[in-house]
Amino acid sequence: MTGIGLRSSLGDLADTWTHLLAGRSGLSLRQPFPELAPRPIGSIGNRPADFVDLAKTVAIEALEDAGLTPPLSNCGVVIGSSRSQQGRWEQFKQTFQPQGVPHWLEALPHMGAIETARCLGSTAAVLAPMAACATGIWSLAQGVQLLRTGQIDRSIVGAVETPITPLTLAGFEKMGALAKTGCYPFDRNREGLALAEGAAVFVLETLELARSRNARIYGRILDLGLTADSYHVSAPQPQSFGAISAVKQCLDRSDLDPTDIDYVHAHGTSTLLNDRSEAHLLQHVFPRGVPVSSTKGATGHAIGASGTLGVAFCLLAMRDNVLPPCVGLHDPEFDLDFVRVARPSRIDRSLCLSFGFGGQNAAIALETL
Repeated sequence: MTGIGLRSSLGDLADTWTHLLAGRSGLSLRQPFPELAPRPIGSIGNRPADFVDLAKTVAIEALEDAGLTPPLSNCGVVIGSSRSQQGRWEQFKQTFQPQGVPHWLEALPHMGAIETARCLGSTAAVLAPMAACATGIWSLAQGVQLLRTGQIDRSIVGAVETPITPLTLAGFEKMGALAKTGCYPFDRNREGLALAEGAAVFVLETLELARSRNARIYGRILDLGLTADSYHVSAPQPQSFGAISAVKQCLDRSDLDPTDIDYVHAHGTSTLLNDRSEAHLLQHVFPRGVPVSSTKGATGHAIGASGTLGVAFCLLAMRDNVLPPCVGLHDPEFDLDFVRVARPSRIDRSLCLSFGFGGQNAAIALETL
């Protein structure tokens, strides 16, 4: 992984990392739509972000960070999203005219990946995965597969989410999943999730290619675990069987024991069911303990992009040997080694987790080089 492009409610990659380590939150009480009550939201700007523009912004930043310039014709593109351009379709519905919807082809779900490929001048594989909140790690899995099968030797991979739309907010509101004052992962008094915009993409290269051009390497992907619960449309399986299986698959494929992991970036949505299920998983897989934090109290929940944000934080934690804090956690409900404030620590290997609606479970193991 030789380049990172990132945007969150805390800023770009550098600003987000600085604010996160300082324990700051990018959430604020907002009312972007007058028909809906104010809620804590993580916004990138003063108005809802444009999905395609955000995808191109972080892709260009990742290339610059990796020291690459277009055209890159053999660079694969895997840009996923859980909701993609849902906001634009909601706008179409509000302004629908009898003669039809103008430019509707530019609003199809895969256009973030297509526009990124156009920016790169890529004629290689272009994919646009969609797997609820597990989308980001699923996208990384597909990018890794393209490299391992020799179809390409470089790809730009990640996820982008612009979920601040009336339908998304109303849907989570109807479920009773939205927080009222803030996001407090794993806290005894947690209220629910706080929706947020966010994007993180990476330049992935074969080790040989990266070293041949003396590229700065953030770390490498060891392997991944992907499973499904086949249980419920939104609730996790009560005994966490599928989630535990995903983590064990990831560790086994990475040739790691639980004791080899120095840090776990948890999904930690601050909802009652997710945090309880994830805490059970962590206690089961890591009986000897492991440092854990969720960064959603700082950035908010970027849905499909949350996994790639977490991977970026894992890479920076390993680079700087500092554990990012679980912002918003004041009174832990579970007996885990939560990182309450930024903690200096040697980090050689980290694990990032994502769990999505429909029982989508994803884990990715990362290592320094």
